[in-house]
Amino acid sequence: RELNNFPPSHKAAAQPCRRAAALFYSHEEAILENPQIFQNCKYKNNFPLKMAKAHAATIQNRPLHGIQMPRAVLEWSKRVEKAGECMHPLTEYPRPAMRRDSYENLNGLWQYAITASAQRPAGWDGEILVPYAPECRASGVGRTLQPGQWLHYHRYFAPPAGTGGRVLLHFGAVDYACAVQVNGHLVGGHRGGYWPFTLDITAQLNGTGRNSLWVAVQDPTGHGTQARGKQTLQPGGMFYPAQSGIWQTVWLERVPENYIQSLTVTPDYDARTVTVKAHTSLPGGAANLWAVVRAGGVTVAEDWGSDEADRDGAVTLHIPEEHFFPWSPDTPFLYDLTVGTTQGEEEQLDTVHSYFALRKWSCAPDARGVLRFCLNDKPILLNGLLDQGYWPEGLYTPPSDAAVERELSEVKALGYNLLRKHAKIEPQRWYYHCDRLGLVVWQDMVNGGSKYNLWFVTYLTNVLQPLMRRLPDKAPLWGLLSRGSESSREEYRRELEDTVQALRCHPCVGCWVPFNEGWGQYDAAGAVQTIRALDDTRLVDEASGWYDQGGGDVYSLHNYFYPLRVRPQTRTVALSEYGGIAWPMPGHEPPRKTYGYGTAKSREELTARYKKLQLGTVLPQLQKGLSALVYTQLTDVEDEVNGLFTYDRTAIKPDANAVRSVNAALAAEFARVIK
Repeated sequence: RELNNFPPSHKAAAQPCRRAAALFYSHEEAILENPQIFQNCKYKNNFPLKMAKAHAATIQNRPLHGIQMPRAVLEWSKRVEKAGECMHPLTEYPRPAMRRDSYENLNGLWQYAITASAQRPAGWDGEILVPYAPECRASGVGRTLQPGQWLHYHRYFAPPAGTGGRVLLHFGAVDYACAVQVNGHLVGGHRGGYWPFTLDITAQLNGTGRNSLWVAVQDPTGHGTQARGKQTLQPGGMFYPAQSGIWQTVWLERVPENYIQSLTVTPDYDARTVTVKAHTSLPGGAANLWAVVRAGGVTVAEDWGSDEADRDGAVTLHIPEEHFFPWSPDTPFLYDLTVGTTQGEEEQLDTVHSYFALRKWSCAPDARGVLRFCLNDKPILLNGLLDQGYWPEGLYTPPSDAAVERELSEVKALGYNLLRKHAKIEPQRWYYHCDRLGLVVWQDMVNGGSKYNLWFVTYLTNVLQPLMRRLPDKAPLWGLLSRGSESSREEYRRELEDTVQALRCHPCVGCWVPFNEGWGQYDAAGAVQTIRALDDTRLVDEASGWYDQGGGDVYSLHNYFYPLRVRPQTRTVALSEYGGIAWPMPGHEPPRKTYGYGTAKSREELTARYKKLQLGTVLPQLQKGLSALVYTQLTDVEDEVNGLFTYDRTAIKPDANAVRSVNAALAAEFARVIK
């Protein structure tokens, strides 16, 4: 990956140089005595040999006589020190809400080819670093998959340790449609670029430690109607580069013959209970389902389900009052949960580990009769940021789990308690970290539909927003709203259900957002009903921005251009997008034309404008009913330079102390006006 930073004239020499550096570290004396090891490194002044020696000296923390290390070599050697880690990225268990002991991570270098045919390629174009999309730098490929093309992946693998049972192959997400073969046999496929899927590959294994895995992918991006978020083949402004293929962790696990296929955990704050439902792969597996709850390592509840259960079993556990610890941003307490089957011999039993939280979302009037969002029956100011979830090297995929955790911790440290996850679904570990850290998430459904009529849904509506805010989203307008075909509308219904089912296990998710600014919107009232039927424990923001049909829990405003005037409504008021003050920080300018909503000329001006907006415009609206804030946005993204942080997350753009001070002032004012 570091080769992308080399000038073209260096790249030919740099590749064997990197291999030589690793060899030098292991066999220093032999290499010094046999300099022919560098015979493929043709460059003036024996530069690769110097780099190899310099790298060895750096990682052994000692000088190497006769070699003066240039600064560039020193920095390169520090990065190469983590080369092995980079070649096997994101090794953490990818599904924290349903963990097993068996786990084999398949991330790393795979063979790839991009072709015009679905047939297995006769040869491979090179290597790709999974789970990074071929369009991003981190993959080592840097090619864009076009509509109609096929992206092929291949690698060999050994099954997880152990014998018997079933071997499952898991994909965190593949964008968009794929077919999967093991040892030349089709084992399944999937459509939908944001949702996990699992394939049982037991029957296709060959009984050796060398099994062939081939994945073929197509992605129409903006030429289809599928969910795609901000992806486009013509990036610019508020739309970003497309990405395709495998972009979340691929992994294997070995399970018993009759194993738990799915786990649904439903806490009840008022009743002080948690209900656990499990679905097993074969009949009889859920009889006498067992579950135990622990708090800080102490067992606080344990019970068994019905002995008459078949494939679907349930257990309801009561949490004692002395162990009742509600979840909130200030106290994000998580209970540990273990669930197991009890039928058969010990080796036939399945055990999974999970977690949950006790918390309750509602809307209720404050002491002055103004409707507020409430967490655990107490009014709460939700103060947060719009989060697009893009990374400069990996697009949709973060560089590491530690980078995700660090970013979320910094958000919390600045005094925010909310992130609106915009037009994207993250890997499960992202939500796990929000669960742990106490960050509330408002989750967008990823927008899809046919090509957008931006002149209508964005530009005209912004100009005439007071008139068009309540425009009906009925059948006569479905064409303008990019949902003209029944197949597109049916696709959205499937995507909506898949999103709720995939993320309902995470306590941090506090609100579902089915539509944003009319992109692919239709029948928002029906979407609210569907969500309520699937999950009635969370809030719903029916239509973020405009084309509001009057349903859900949120009166949702986007405001970048008009004076902000809020008054109490029959639903709780949220300013779900605003701000977006741009500043292209020196050294972090975008590759194309900058994009934002008003541009500052310096850090000082950006900080001053941020404070004026938050304290002069937003704060006075809190007493009039404003109860949630979503500032645009967390980071710069591609051409957009309106983030609090730079795209590479190395710097905060406004003064951090000023941001913390503003958030403290907003919290204090909210506490005052609700009394």
